[in-house]
Amino acid sequence: MTIESPLNGTLTRYRVMAYITGSFLLLLTAVTLVKYIGLAVGWDSEGFWSFATLVGIIHGWIFIVYVAACAFLWMRMKWAFGRLVTMVLGGVVPGMSFVMERRISREVAASLNP
Repeated sequence: MTIESPLNGTLTRYRVMAYITGSFLLLLTAVTLVKYIGLAVGWDSEGFWSFATLVGIIHGWIFIVYVAACAFLWMRMKWAFGRLVTMVLGGVVPGMSFVMERRISREVAASLNP
């Protein structure tokens, strides 16, 4: 898909951040599950707890950049506020950012090629 417009950079930033955010959210979900399942069975490893905390912190900072990318694209497209909310929720629900990225990319492409 080639999009020749000022939206190209904004859409590309959104797409990249959607993939990065989604990947880190899946990693964070897996690490958290392992951490709490390990805690339930009596596994106590400080190194893993530190790793889980680090993944959580990194995802938090990435999520802030993702929200900014969503907001910039939302403002450029002049969508309703509900669309921004669904875009941001894509970075909160594991796997949803990939679905939203595909949907948003198609919608932007359709609006540029009537």
